[in-house]
Amino acid sequence: MTLEAYLSELKRKHAKLSGLVDSEQRRPAPNFVTLTELKKKKLYIKQEISKALDNK
Repeated sequence: MTLEAYLSELKRKHAKLSGLVDSEQRRPAPNFVTLTELKKKKLYIKQEISKALDNK
């Protein structure tokens, strides 16, 4: 897998997680455990993107 393809996949996953976080936050009674897990996954993906860009 090329670096560009890897970054593209990470950005796609990050965008998907952003949508899930937004959806969960808009619910009348958000599940804070789920919200925390989604935010942790989103942060991990963001860190992976940063690492990949540093190695570019």
